[in-house]
Amino acid sequence: MTSKARPGDDEPDTTSQAERIFQLEEEICQLKEAVTSHATVDQAIGMLVALGHVTPGQGWEVLREVSQHANIKLRNVAEMILIWGRDGDLPDDLRVLLEDTLDRYGPTQLPEGPPQH
Repeated sequence: MTSKARPGDDEPDTTSQAERIFQLEEEICQLKEAVTSHATVDQAIGMLVALGHVTPGQGWEVLREVSQHANIKLRNVAEMILIWGRDGDLPDDLRVLLEDTLDRYGPTQLPEGPPQH
């Protein structure tokens, strides 16, 4: 016995396809943001390793602790550290918190700003 197909059974549901496309586009945006955020955090950790003479793991912990104590998203703290590395600008309260946190991992004095060329 063969069943007779109803009209439209072979046609894809355009509503569910549109929803799926929207979901995939959202996921792509989130992944792009995560990759960018990860790169920013990694660069900030690299600065802490170079300037604070800590290991990469300690650099991560310093960044995490500063973020928690300053109540600023970790990615935003990382961005501020990168701006400081480029321009020499870091809010005083964040600078003090960063120095204090680095001091717990080893005596450190942050330089006034990035090296002048």
